[in-house]
Amino acid sequence: MVIRLRPEHEEAYRVSHAAVPEGVLRTIHACNIRNYSIFLRNSVLYGYFEYIGSDYAADMAKMAADPATQDWWAIMEPMQEPYPDRDHGTWWALMDEVFHTD
Repeated sequence: MVIRLRPEHEEAYRVSHAAVPEGVLRTIHACNIRNYSIFLRNSVLYGYFEYIGSDYAADMAKMAADPATQDWWAIMEPMQEPYPDRDHGTWWALMDEVFHTD
């Protein structure tokens, strides 16, 4: 996944992610997301996670309905600038995998 970070928010974004609220972390785990990382380079955020569930849409709806996550997103979203060509109904744009090896 990829999204732009508004440069004026880089410090606040880093500080916020150094102390993600426990409720948000619990919800991420409860929604079957593991090995979640966000990388930053030149005001672009790159997100990666592994989904271990069987119903991604239901888990994402569960995450979106969580009050702690809603509060977190309300803080994070103004710091981000979504790509205009992202899929309808998404915030982060998905990327095509062009190489993988185990």
